[in-house]
Amino acid sequence: MRELDSVVLASASPRRLALLEALGLDVAVVPSGVVEGERAGLTALPLAAFHAAAKANAVSAGDPEATVVAADTVVDRDGAILGKPADAQAARAMLRSLAGREHIVHTAYALRAPEGRLDGNASTRVRFARFDDATIEAYVASGEPFDKAGAYGVQGRGAALVERIDGDFYTVMGFPLGDFIRRLPELGLRLPLQRAAVLA
Repeated sequence: MRELDSVVLASASPRRLALLEALGLDVAVVPSGVVEGERAGLTALPLAAFHAAAKANAVSAGDPEATVVAADTVVDRDGAILGKPADAQAARAMLRSLAGREHIVHTAYALRAPEGRLDGNASTRVRFARFDDATIEAYVASGEPFDKAGAYGVQGRGAALVERIDGDFYTVMGFPLGDFIRRLPELGLRLPLQRAAVLA
């Protein structure tokens, strides 16, 4: 079994970088250049899986010997797909639509390595608290919503918007660590010993 000591992250997400580094991995960041957006005929979870695979494949094609990891997160509100807001107006609209309601966060990941390919996903139900427009305006003004699916980050100020989580926290944050770690042996891979970092 090969010790997985380093990976290439096909994403500029600082949250995914921090999570992979917390596993004790050396991570090189190589954004894929894949443009995210809705695809005809794809619902939320298949869309996240499509994006994750596309990102990993794009970066892996440039370096087939590298171990490449990619992921994508999509928010599903009663079948409506909420990606990253394009601007403040879109962020406000997304947050208003989620207030006091439940939604599902889907995160898919893809790993490409010399040993083979691994694709997985996880879904978590999140219920938002009720909040007013002043709360939305303050949160949008913080700048936090703009690079996040559904216009919020559970690990930051957006935590105040969340009333309850049913499922894996890290899926909402952007990378389902538990599922990823459990499935590494399928490719004959394991995490490095005694190198795990602590998330700040």
